[in-house]
Amino acid sequence: MDINTLLKGLDCPCGRPHTCSIQAVYIEHNAAARLGELCRDVSHVLLVADENTYAAAGAQVADVLQGKCVQTVLFPGTPLLIPNEDAIEAVTSQLGDTEMIVGVGSGVIQDLCKYVSHTSGIPYIIVATAPSMDGYASSGAAMITGGMKVTYPVGLPTAILADPAVLANAPLEMIKAGYGDIIGKYSSLNDWKLSHLVNREYFCQQIYDLTFEQLQNTIKLAEGLLRRDETAIAALTEALVVVGILLSFVGNSRPASGSEHHLSHFFEITGIINGRDYFPHGIDVAYSTIVTAQLREKLLQGKFPARLYRPDPDHYRAEMARVYKQVAPGCMALQEEMGRYQSDDAAPYLDHEDAIRAVLAEMPSAKEIERLLGLVELDPAEFYAFYGEACIADAIRYAKDLKDRYTILWMYYDFH
Repeated sequence: MDINTLLKGLDCPCGRPHTCSIQAVYIEHNAAARLGELCRDVSHVLLVADENTYAAAGAQVADVLQGKCVQTVLFPGTPLLIPNEDAIEAVTSQLGDTEMIVGVGSGVIQDLCKYVSHTSGIPYIIVATAPSMDGYASSGAAMITGGMKVTYPVGLPTAILADPAVLANAPLEMIKAGYGDIIGKYSSLNDWKLSHLVNREYFCQQIYDLTFEQLQNTIKLAEGLLRRDETAIAALTEALVVVGILLSFVGNSRPASGSEHHLSHFFEITGIINGRDYFPHGIDVAYSTIVTAQLREKLLQGKFPARLYRPDPDHYRAEMARVYKQVAPGCMALQEEMGRYQSDDAAPYLDHEDAIRAVLAEMPSAKEIERLLGLVELDPAEFYAFYGEACIADAIRYAKDLKDRYTILWMYYDFH
């Protein structure tokens, strides 16, 4: 797919305009050299990286920007950078006369730059260092503020620059994470169809089909990714960027983020709360896609109830406090605003039971997801051993409370 043609937008039968403000995407050898032209009329640049990402591509970027006034915000390589209020302040405090922010990194760095760019009105360019997630071209910034994982609607980068040689040298775990993030689209796309049936949520078949196409293309890359083949790495990066553009076309993350992402966010947030390690985002998404497939299989085997399950309010508050601790009030306030606990009416499910069952059956089996992950040597046994049965059970039950989005996690909860 020609990404720069896609950036011009889609003429879609759904009736909604699909546009994107990114000026250019370059996935090519020595992509950082494009900064010379992109920053031609800029004098003051703020370069944002951490020690690891700077080692990967920072020197190339600094060399291209010679002759300009460059201020650098360099975060430590360890511990893992968290995109919270402290990180935001570290960047915003150095803006000064900045005319362009240049981020060198992947997930956290690009979310941080994207967020600060939006709040400051200063454009940014991202120089990718790993094919690890689909957020490079999306219009959301996944931040951790007030202790909660919040995806803020923000702007888009001026350009995305990605050198396959740099990306191929990323930690193999991050390459696997990018593959896993794409495999997770089986789950997120199914959730989108499900919510369209249950809640009449907006749905675009063309965006669905284009996202699914990237999923199918990515599965073919597995062997090459393990070998760090630059052609395969470039193709994975293209798929991740294309999916991000499709998210910006929709205006939210729905085509590519659903129950599997909510489970991933649960492991991250509770990990931070409890000082416990968690997998990289895409790895968690990959393994969580097995879990969501299992939930669909269980729902297909059972009957649709006449009334939905609703918890005793005191028990619910106690469980939320146990699981989310200081973050619990924010989660409960969000769900009170959404009102999903307020009704036990099963009509939205019963009225569309046949269609819902057909949609759930479209999702590949948990065994098939395991096979696809095995192609890049991701073993679900490590997931179950790492988090344990109790933590995963809590995630299935309470990850839904972190977000305002309907997914299979709500249907499973409603029926149990």
